Amino acid sequence: MKSKYSTGVIFCLIATLSWGGMFPVMTSALTRVDPFHFTAIRYAIAGLAFALLLLMKEGWKSFSLKGERVFLAWVLGTAGFAGFGFLMFLGQQLAGPTGALTASIISATVPLLSVLANWAIRGVKPAKATTGFILMSFVGVVLVITDGNISAMLSHPASFAAYLPLVAGALCWVVYTLGVSFFPAWSPYRYTTLTTILGLSSVFFVTIFLNLSGYIVTPGAADLAAIAPHLFYMSLVAGVIGVLSWNMGNNIITPLNGVLFMDVVPLTTFIISALTGIVPHPVQIGGACITAAALILNNVYQRRRLAALLKASALPA
Repeated sequence: MKSKYSTGVIFCLIATLSWGGMFPVMTSALTRVDPFHFTAIRYAIAGLAFALLLLMKEGWKSFSLKGERVFLAWVLGTAGFAGFGFLMFLGQQLAGPTGALTASIISATVPLLSVLANWAIRGVKPAKATTGFILMSFVGVVLVITDGNISAMLSHPASFAAYLPLVAGALCWVVYTLGVSFFPAWSPYRYTTLTTILGLSSVFFVTIFLNLSGYIVTPGAADLAAIAPHLFYMSLVAGVIGVLSWNMGNNIITPLNGVLFMDVVPLTTFIISALTGIVPHPVQIGGACITAAALILNNVYQRRRLAALLKASALPA
């Protein structure tokens, strides 16, 4: 039992370490290609890999959508891949050299953002303590974004508009993650693969539309060659290996424990960024610690609340 739990921990570490590395990787890639073409190529590669895995695991029958909620699956795939991929990395590009730090810390707030999304979608109002932890994590994010100069954000809010796509992208991933509950009969392989394939239609449509409208330009052969290592990492390491490791790890140690590993994402990003010359300031490090503390404290609160509910339910009437 202990060795199985350790295996789950290793899977969650592999996932979050790979995700923490993807933001510094994108810092370099975004200097050669726009986030729209990159996302289209990335998920085309990842989608093919997922399709092969699903075929080997469950056979051709798993690709059938007869009698399934196809439109909902398309909406969720669009949110998870077009929404997250476009908005998160567009925001990182607009944020400049420190965009990787900001993107990583906003990604770490996904578990807390999911509480708000659950409230909006299912009407499940969060407890007062959880609401406080959400506000606490927001304070940490603001410190990372502003580097402590909050007055500048208040006096020039337009200069911080680049961070709105990052928040929107994180919310898209929250919607995609919550969407798995609408397909209880689907395995993690099937949900990931089919939503990726359906979401790719939106990815390609938006990319082609922006290309034809002149907003973006098709990258040349030299640019594609330059970002080949980045595509390999983002598609197969952060994409396929990261997502599958996350699903398998949470299946073993439960999401209540797995969610704590989201703190590894900004930690990894901050370390890699520092090694590449983008050193976070003390205020930014403090902000990241506040956000991490909010996630941990909320997890402790949820555990105690769950334990109290289980104890109450065990009492005789």
